[in-house]
Amino acid sequence: MIDRRTALAGVVAMFGTTLFAPIARAAGVVQAAGVPAAIPAISEGPPSIAVFTPGQRALMTALSERVLPTTDTPGAIAAGVPAYIEKLLADWAMPADRVPIIAGLDAIEARSQRDHRIPAAQATPVQQDALLTLAMNDRIPSGGDFFEAFRQLVITGYYTSEIGMTQEREYLPVPGEYNGAFPYAQVNKVYSA
Repeated sequence: MIDRRTALAGVVAMFGTTLFAPIARAAGVVQAAGVPAAIPAISEGPPSIAVFTPGQRALMTALSERVLPTTDTPGAIAAGVPAYIEKLLADWAMPADRVPIIAGLDAIEARSQRDHRIPAAQATPVQQDALLTLAMNDRIPSGGDFFEAFRQLVITGYYTSEIGMTQEREYLPVPGEYNGAFPYAQVNKVYSA
């Protein structure tokens, strides 16, 4: 069975040179001073510190589901992405690495209060999508930095989770026979091996 760390190594190539530093550290691509090399596993146990306030955690959870929503497969929340993000930021991030995420969440919250007069975590999915779009287009303070790092965290958390590897994709530890003329129209899922 593939584990999260092995899957993480495969996800690294997807983001190229713009890989968010804590993901690179967890994948073993980069080692930073002050971050132990032998942390047992990314998802074992609770985070070593609380990274988010309760309001930030609620917003981060809601926005992660907007990046990868539940469709015919489970979404980010069901895959445990919010807990993964907090664990990664607590145990694999330097304090400066957390700044764009925290600043982005705070800017999105402020914009939601200004535009909708409600906490962003309680906004409708359409309103949350609009707030994420503003961040993506760098139309809120620190938006561009936040969005790229947050998107990478959500995608990495999802596709290295059991749900991402077994329900969204299909894991084959040993692929079947080679068939160079296999019709693409018959491909059901993308394989994560």
